[in-house]
Amino acid sequence: MPKEPVHIRHADWVGPQDFWRGRFEGADHGTGVTVLFYSTEERGKGPVWHVHPYDEVFILRQGRALFTIGETRIEAVGGDILIGPAHVPHKFVNLDDARLETTDIHLSDRWIQTNLPDPELDA
Repeated sequence: MPKEPVHIRHADWVGPQDFWRGRFEGADHGTGVTVLFYSTEERGKGPVWHVHPYDEVFILRQGRALFTIGETRIEAVGGDILIGPAHVPHKFVNLDDARLETTDIHLSDRWIQTNLPDPELDA
């Protein structure tokens, strides 16, 4: 039997203060992916060093960011797509004072994240 279409309204996933910050988990909607929307205008700000037990796809919608995926550092700009493999620690930071927006697709029906000590901060 085919599944029914799902319509997730903006108000159902958006964070309290930012139009493009929030998430939805696939398990709540009968699908195998979880999507996070990230946004900041603060230089140097981004997710902490962390790891997932599944692959993650980063779509840089707007801005310029420095991604660290394992030991690889990549400067990416709006329109770029990166893939972080499962079990490889990663993070990214906004390189400008302008708006950074990403859509992060977690290949899991749930968001599973383990935050780690950042080797750059602990050095």
